Formats: sequence, structure tokens, C-alpha cells
Amino acid sequence: MKNLILASTSTVHGGSYLDYLKPTLNEHFKAVERIIFIPYARPGGISHELYTSNAQKFFNALDIEVVGLHSFKDPVKALENAEGVFTGGGNTFLLVKQLYENKIIASLRDRLYQDMPYLGTSAGTNIAGVSMQTTNDMPIVYPPSFKTLGTVPFNINAHYLDPDPTSKHMGETRETRIKEFHQFNNVPVIGLREGSWIEVKKRTYTLRGPHSARIFEATKLPYELPTDSEITIS
Repeated sequence: MKNLILASTSTVHGGSYLDYLKPTLNEHFKAVERIIFIPYARPGGISHELYTSNAQKFFNALDIEVVGLHSFKDPVKALENAEGVFTGGGNTFLLVKQLYENKIIASLRDRLYQDMPYLGTSAGTNIAGVSMQTTNDMPIVYPPSFKTLGTVPFNINAHYLDPDPTSKHMGETRETRIKEFHQFNNVPVIGLREGSWIEVKKRTYTLRGPHSARIFEATKLPYELPTDSEITIS
């Protein structure tokens, strides 16, 4: 039993933090009074306390308390007792390193299979996949493993960007990078555009939001999946 919202980003252009997801999250966390927030990714190097405070400001509107996982002496026990979990974005390498160092990969994964509502944004979405190998982040630290939670049978490339035909930039596109990944790995990849998310209910994975997603499979040409479609990958 899985109950996940995996969003490409926390903030869309012109909006405020998590605002575009508010109706969805109001329903998703309707039975929850307190969320455990995992702030380990630390965007911009901000403190765990400040990051948790930012999340609390949004969830105040839903009458939900937010408590940072860093504040617990026993993070494993905190997750075992959690009503819901939110993992914020930032640097995926740092997030995964902290998950391993705090020995919570297994306990978090177990809770996600127990119908506990989970929200991930950006890096917090990346870790739901088979591995973190399709993140866009710089390797600022070295995690013990690239293997992540594996709660969905694919990887996610959050903040997916399409090639700009008017750009003079000659560097690699996101699509090129994912094709490079598939030279050595067979794991499918979902290119998740800003403002879109994946809704996971049990073993059903549905694309939500205003945009289609770009689907990459190692032996196929990339293709578009329309929003509100079920993700079915062979």
C-alpha cells in the first residue's frame, strides 16, 4: 500500500511555496495532524531549522504541525510513529548521504509501503525512484550508495527541461544526459516538468498537473505521456 505525491518542484514560477499543490495536499494529508519533515537536502545551504520553518508556514494553512526529523534523538523511531512525511528539495547527493548516515533508508521505505501519506518535492521526489542517478544536482558530497527507496519502478528527473531551439548554448540537454544514463542502465526515467506531479496509490502511478511528461526507456524512442494518464512501463 503506497500513498505518495511526487512533485517536480515546491514552487512554480510566479507562485509561492507549495501553493499550486494546496488542494491536492489538503486532501492527501486530511487525516494528519503532524508531519515529519526531512530537511536534509538543505537548498542553498540553509539550516535544518530554517527549512523546517519554511515548510511550517505553508502547512499552517492546513492546520498541520510540521516537525523536523533532525530534532529527534532517534530518527528511526520518529519515522515509525509518523502520521505523514514530507521530504523537501535541495541537493539529492546531500539528502541521500544523510539518509544513509542516519540509517533511515529502510525505515522510511517500510513506512511508505504502509499507506502513510508522503510528499516529495524535487530531491524528495528523486529518492522515491530506483536510484538517484538521474538527478540534476552537483555531487557536493559522496553518499554510500546511489540506491534510493525504490517505491516506484522507475527513476524521476525532476525539473525536466525541453531543448530550447532558439538557444545558443551548446551543452548537453536533459534528454542527452538521460540517454547517457541508458547506455549503462535499463531503469526507465520520467522527465517530470515543473508544476506536474506523480500520484501513487498502491501500485497505480498517475501523472497529474498541467503538463505531459517525457518518458525514457532504454530500448525505445522517448515519448510524451499526457497528464492524467497512468504510467505503465514495460
